[in-house]
Amino acid sequence: MQEQSDWPAHAAFMDELVNAGFVVLGGPLADEHRVVLVVDAESEDLVRAALARDPWSETHLRVDSVEPWTIRLDGRRG
Repeated sequence: MQEQSDWPAHAAFMDELVNAGFVVLGGPLADEHRVVLVVDAESEDLVRAALARDPWSETHLRVDSVEPWTIRLDGRRG
């Protein structure tokens, strides 16, 4: 992934989303072509709007779907 064009700008943008608490978890799947992001957002529109600001939007990044998720178990909490 790091060899792709404009990686530093994309990585900095994603780090900002993590620091803001928007992206909770994220990373590539085994095929390294698809990525899953777990985000904390009120709506699909907010997710799509945030990711549209990514420097990779519509070049290296395409949002295939946004699925609501109800978390019932979370082992990360103390």
